[in-house]
Amino acid sequence: MTTKEMKLNTAGLTKLRELTGAGMMDCKAALVEAKGDIKAAQDIIRKKGLDIAKKKSTREVREGQIVSYIHAGGKLGVLLEVDCETDFVAKNADFQAFCRDIAMQIAAAHPLFVSAENIPADVLEKEKSIFLDQVQGKPEAVQQKILEGKLAKRYEEICLLNQKFIKDDSKTVQNILTEIIARIGENIIIKRFVRFEVGGH
Repeated sequence: MTTKEMKLNTAGLTKLRELTGAGMMDCKAALVEAKGDIKAAQDIIRKKGLDIAKKKSTREVREGQIVSYIHAGGKLGVLLEVDCETDFVAKNADFQAFCRDIAMQIAAAHPLFVSAENIPADVLEKEKSIFLDQVQGKPEAVQQKILEGKLAKRYEEICLLNQKFIKDDSKTVQNILTEIIARIGENIIIKRFVRFEVGGH
């Protein structure tokens, strides 16, 4: 390997670690598999992360952190519970930084629910009926497609996991959650949150 190739390799490795947050060995393996293509290597790491997160998702979580975040001179606050499997991970700096980031996300982006599964049935039906009224007169297949698009957009607004991550809008909060599960190697669940705002409801 030439000095120039080594420099490119090192630069690619550094860039990939910044983009994915994955470990050095994982980045190196992904770059080798992708023949130096950073975009392809990113996809490999993301897929690996999804696979790991899927395997961990059934594991029980009994530990975690309650995180508080106060903003705007005491006018806005968030209480957040994030659960994990062990007390060791609950004290991990990466885990705690993730919790703080999510609390800031809730303060800034004002989600109402953790995920679409948490939306009460009556609220969901109300949203659907509003959107259906807007597409009356169109063919049923077209109505369905528009309805799905409008609901997906609404989920991005009100569901934490569907929102664009405030620190990197190329990713969703779900992507960030998947990445930390893959990196730490434990099941992690964003359990619940409350957002308080002076003068809010």
